[in-house]
Amino acid sequence: MPEPTTGARAHRLRVVEVIAETADAHSLVLQPPPESVHRFAYRPGQFLTLKLPGADGRPAARCYSLASSPHTGEPLRITVKRVAGGYGSNWVCDRLAAGDELEVLPPAGTFTPDSLDGDLLLVAGGSGITPVLSIAKSALTAGRARVVLLYANRDESSVVFRDELRALAQDHPHRLLVVHWLESLQGLPSVDRLAAALAPYADREAFVCGPQPLMDAVEQALRTLGAPGDRIHRERFFSLGADVFAAPAVPSATAASVGGGTAEVGGGTAEVELDGETHTLAWPPTALLLDVLLAAGVDAPYSCREGACSACTCRVVAGEVEMLRNDVLDDRDVADGYVLACQALPLTDRVEITYS
Repeated sequence: MPEPTTGARAHRLRVVEVIAETADAHSLVLQPPPESVHRFAYRPGQFLTLKLPGADGRPAARCYSLASSPHTGEPLRITVKRVAGGYGSNWVCDRLAAGDELEVLPPAGTFTPDSLDGDLLLVAGGSGITPVLSIAKSALTAGRARVVLLYANRDESSVVFRDELRALAQDHPHRLLVVHWLESLQGLPSVDRLAAALAPYADREAFVCGPQPLMDAVEQALRTLGAPGDRIHRERFFSLGADVFAAPAVPSATAASVGGGTAEVGGGTAEVELDGETHTLAWPPTALLLDVLLAAGVDAPYSCREGACSACTCRVVAGEVEMLRNDVLDDRDVADGYVLACQALPLTDRVEITYS
């Protein structure tokens, strides 16, 4: 493999083992170097962003969920299922081997329960089992939650982690119920049939990951059963269009003629609280907040840099900003001051931001 070039926030992880989970799904067991281990502490349900060599010669970035649990002592493990025509998934499954190294961003994502003690309803389809398995193992190991998992697949040969799920159910017979839904036997999971299957568990916090039609059907089924929207959490798969590993280019403030001299037009100052430290930075009017932070050497969290994953979410406590794109924050989040740093531009001369 070619030598990767490490970005400011990326770390080199070694592929310790490649496991063939099914004919179409491979797991990568990853090991960060000793000096980076603390950067890869994670919450159940989070994901890693990998830098891959792109088909056009430029780097490509792909996000893959962690199937491991931070509470079991197991090493980092991501699982990748082939997608027909998908460049990233096929490259990973065909090319990576033990001993290879990858550039990887630290864990990110908000598809994770606030508590492992409240009972959970987990629904997965295909490779959507990956973050769901992480949540299930964590709840069973470090919490008191009872867990119901409905797992939909095309047929029995498509079931990823079949043996691991069976062992978990045997080890926790009174706390874990795994229900398999095989399209080859039961047909597609319709809203009505899902509602019937999920009715006894509709009052639980729900985490849903899988193909869009499945997630839509599950959410509709739960809502018809009276489940509040804020207790239904969905994880989306997406491919990144830009090189999120590239160093950001921060434009200078615009200069204009004022009374025979020059003055900056727009922009101002960002005061950002992150990890207990406060950073005061110049914020040019056309520069994105995340780019300003990264260019200044601030280790701000991010993953997609496209407004699609919420990893860079922060909150405005004073001043105003606008977002160029927002695919993840709802109206309530925005009303509470939450913004995506990778899409935020300043509207006032001074803006105060917190990541706490």
